[in-house]
Amino acid sequence: MSNQLSLDFSKSIELQQFSIPDAELILYPFCFPKQESDVIFQTLLTEVEWRQDKIKLYGKETNIPRLTAWYGDLGRSYTYSNITMNPIPWTPVLFSIKNRVEEIVKISFNSVLINLYRYGKDGVAWHSDDEPELGKNPIIASVSFGGERKFQLRHRFNKALEKVAFNLTHGSLLIMKGKTQEYWQHQIPKTAKPVMARINLTFRTIK
Repeated sequence: MSNQLSLDFSKSIELQQFSIPDAELILYPFCFPKQESDVIFQTLLTEVEWRQDKIKLYGKETNIPRLTAWYGDLGRSYTYSNITMNPIPWTPVLFSIKNRVEEIVKISFNSVLINLYRYGKDGVAWHSDDEPELGKNPIIASVSFGGERKFQLRHRFNKALEKVAFNLTHGSLLIMKGKTQEYWQHQIPKTAKPVMARINLTFRTIK
């Protein structure tokens, strides 16, 4: 039996809720219309102040396989994998995206981590968004623009549970809340297939 469950959504579905133990996930596959998403993608690609961070693996520094940026309210710094990011002030396009997301999620966010996956060799390994400054059971709103990439989840403790996998589409919004970060890890796996560049924004509330 396969250890991965693939989920497929038709364009007629505007909202998809998942029945997954110890998690609360809601997906809007087409939250932003295609034409608007195209414009947003190009604007972010050129306007975001991208940075190339490094991590230390086995005593050797290496580039993380993606470009990143951190925007948000003054003083809302964020640290993960021994990388500290100080916020850049909101731009008009980021503020517009934030407002749209907040209308749906019904909470206010004060920061956003932006990742640029330039090609298939870019990705992010298994992790949970459970840093102390996010507080207990954080709500994470993840917006994607550009090429589709597979999004995978695995339970941190119950190894008998199947992995969950689905594609995050151009203009999609994925909401992760409840105990999701406590009990599940997620990743964007690398792929040898040709893929378009993808920009992902994860809106957060730094306590």
